[in-house]
Amino acid sequence: MSAQIDALVAQLLGEISAAGSTAELADVERRALGKKGELTLLLRGMKDVPAHERPEFGRRVNEAKAQVSEAIERCRATLEAAEASRAAEHDRLDVTLPGRGRRPGRPHPMARVLDEMCEIFIGMGFTIVEGPEIETRWYNFSALNIPDDHPVMDEKNTFFLPDGLLLRTETSAIQARVMEAQPPPVRILGPGRCYRRDAVDATHTHTFHQVEALVVDEGISFADLKGTVLQFFRQMYGPRVRLRIRPDFFPFVEPGGDVSFSCHLCDGPGCPTCKYTGWIELGGCGMVHPNVLRNVGYDAEKYTGFAFGFGLERMAMLKYGIDDIRLFYENDIRFLEQFG
Repeated sequence: MSAQIDALVAQLLGEISAAGSTAELADVERRALGKKGELTLLLRGMKDVPAHERPEFGRRVNEAKAQVSEAIERCRATLEAAEASRAAEHDRLDVTLPGRGRRPGRPHPMARVLDEMCEIFIGMGFTIVEGPEIETRWYNFSALNIPDDHPVMDEKNTFFLPDGLLLRTETSAIQARVMEAQPPPVRILGPGRCYRRDAVDATHTHTFHQVEALVVDEGISFADLKGTVLQFFRQMYGPRVRLRIRPDFFPFVEPGGDVSFSCHLCDGPGCPTCKYTGWIELGGCGMVHPNVLRNVGYDAEKYTGFAFGFGLERMAMLKYGIDDIRLFYENDIRFLEQFG
């Protein structure tokens, strides 16, 4: 029996010495010392050894296990050092290799459109302002003359948060904050992210961007509103663009209207972009409601103003002929590389 143990040890030591990697060594260790390893099975077979030989047999097997374990640890240390050296050599920086150029980044298409919009409005004397995305009911609803029974107050339409807070549903909330903080005249453009409980499809998403404009001063009229919007459209989409405003209702303006401009692609006859009407509807507008002016402490008898707002995604889709809003958020490099 002793000769059998010696032969097994010699075989295992030979396999340990021949191991060329830590993976091969781990396989030898498993076959020698694992739950079903050859030395482990010898110990489990002690019941078949005559009683008077068992002490010597057990001692010899344990010595063999210790001898094999020590050999494995020595070999493992050697192999790990060799593998670490090879890895370091592989990762070593070769300064003689030619440099690899970095691919330049590109502005996102929505960022490009927003920059262009801001540049246009700054040229008309507007100031760019921002506001918090987490708002109170006062700034998002009450200050803007939105009644408590308005559909937007339903939890099916708005993301409400604890402690009376919510994710703003439109950038109009910026208007109330600015007017509370400063007296007239006011001429601001407020871009920002908004949130509504909309199902995601080709033209809707729960997270989107708006750009809101507000002007308040003495003697502001609807003609000023029309002139400002038309000037913006012509700089954005071309000098031949025409403006159309049709009556519509929004709680924070009176009178209110929806804003459309003549299709910049077909110039009137009709195409798929304008749904063969010759007009593209872009957003809402109107004269600031007197209640909104009073809510922020302005004298509604002395001051008037106008406001209008457009969806940034909608403007980018029209600018670049994109037919699915989801493309803006999927980070598909094939899509983004088109906007060099």
